[in-house]
Amino acid sequence: MTEAETVPPLASRLKAHLECLYPGENLDALVDQCLATFDLAKTAPSPTPHRNLWNAGDALLITYGDTIRRDGEAPLQTLNAFCRRNLAAGMISTVHVLPFFPYSSDDGFAVMDYSTVNPSLGDWDDLTHLSSGFQVMTDLVINHCSSRSLWFENYKAGRAPGHRYFVEASEDDDLSAVVRPRTSPLLRAVETVNGERHVWCTFSHDQVDLDFANPDVLLEFLGIIRLYLDKGMRWFRLDAVAFLWKVPGGPCINLPETHEVIRLLRLLIEHRQPDAVIVTETNIPNQENLTYFGNANEAHLIYNFSLPPLLLHTMLSGNCQHLKHWLMTMPPAQQGTAYLNFLASHDGIGLRPVEGLLSDEESDRMISTLVASGARVTSRTGASGEVRPYEINISLWDAMERTEADGVDGHQLARFVCAHAIMMALEGIPAFYIHSLLATRNDDDRVEHTGQNRSINRHVWDADELENLLASDTHHRDVFTTLRRLLSIRTRQAAFHPNATQYTLHLGDGLFAFWRQSVDRRQSIFAIHNISGQEQVFSLSELNLISTDEWLDIVSRTSFQERGASVTLAPFEFVWLSNRS
Repeated sequence: MTEAETVPPLASRLKAHLECLYPGENLDALVDQCLATFDLAKTAPSPTPHRNLWNAGDALLITYGDTIRRDGEAPLQTLNAFCRRNLAAGMISTVHVLPFFPYSSDDGFAVMDYSTVNPSLGDWDDLTHLSSGFQVMTDLVINHCSSRSLWFENYKAGRAPGHRYFVEASEDDDLSAVVRPRTSPLLRAVETVNGERHVWCTFSHDQVDLDFANPDVLLEFLGIIRLYLDKGMRWFRLDAVAFLWKVPGGPCINLPETHEVIRLLRLLIEHRQPDAVIVTETNIPNQENLTYFGNANEAHLIYNFSLPPLLLHTMLSGNCQHLKHWLMTMPPAQQGTAYLNFLASHDGIGLRPVEGLLSDEESDRMISTLVASGARVTSRTGASGEVRPYEINISLWDAMERTEADGVDGHQLARFVCAHAIMMALEGIPAFYIHSLLATRNDDDRVEHTGQNRSINRHVWDADELENLLASDTHHRDVFTTLRRLLSIRTRQAAFHPNATQYTLHLGDGLFAFWRQSVDRRQSIFAIHNISGQEQVFSLSELNLISTDEWLDIVSRTSFQERGASVTLAPFEFVWLSNRS
């Protein structure tokens, strides 16, 4: 009997998921509705499991659709032209366009209409054109939608679509254990045709949580996903998905039903489009985050949320002990899954993912250093009502301005590049926030204008001004040119495949080092990074280099002949030693 013959039919697998979520519903009818939405037969063939839908040439760009603007041109067209001119040809494979829908707040994450492109950005044709040169990742803002959406207006009026679409709770419910990333009140009172109701708002009172306990909500989102697939979207970021399912009386995060929904979405999406990729965005402690791989049947990729704060702590403290310990505890991703590595994004640098990894004193010292460089700190309310730092809001360029011990030391550029070199070399797929590639500074004026801390790292560039800066003697040009060169080197190395073998090396607290080996074992790369403000020396004999191979630093093109030679790295200098050039 073949493996395909042992896998239950699609309809049976789908029904099993639905039974876990909606045991009192007409499951056969629900199965038919789900399959009809995706135009799938009950016995549709299953895709090959554990396939890697990526290779060493993959890297992501994260950007808003209007981060770069030019008068008289749709921003999505401006973005497309910028990417094709500057980031194609083996550098960036996937562009994550942050929510491009009509919205009411939170820079796109309070969606009013999931089926329409915000006309201020462009239209579906612009996104389809972008997808002809790059994979496009779209946000599936799945936990909540705008309080100004048609759905919410219909909810208040008691009509479809929207009736029973939103999570209600009572002020008498025990909600003390609910885990949230905000300090605003959880419940919002609204007047409906049925009287006053209290709706659940995990993030803000303009972002009302959707009730996936109602199968009609699931069916709505299946239709939305089908639309995106038909428009050429292949990568899906499930925004804030950890909060999806609610059961009052508990923490209402990472519930079994949430994982069940993800497995159901994965099942249908990959049957409809075998090369589609699901990414979960779960800004939570590391061990909880890892659960979103499931058994290679949930997310294809999970954001490596512990990496940004840990690596930032490493670069500011000059000590890689915590980063090294974390790396040794990270399990290799199964085939068909991978880590999505990033250092910055449109949000701040989260602190929850380093709970249990950094002490409160170490976190506070890092925060103080960053505040001196202009950072804002956003807080959340803990389970016992205490207010805790949740994320640090700062541009990554300014975050690298100073260290804890030496303050402003003249090594900002080297420190910034070294941090990105580490991200590029680690197991997983690297993702670059556009403002990191451009070395954008803190936008304090935007914070004052919006009143939102996250605006500090959401600058909007005039295209002509940006092109002039990238062509002039500026730190923007230095960073952009250097990171593009490193990307072009990285994408040609088989040992940097997202699933290539990785082992941590022990060369002291000032050198963060690890070994990568290609899947076919033909290429090895020793990635060694000085993360301190002092020179660091190591001996090649500590690396056990194969004596019959020729070893080359593929960054500087320096050849190393003597296997026992000492190598001196200047502050924040690094080498990628490879036996194949």
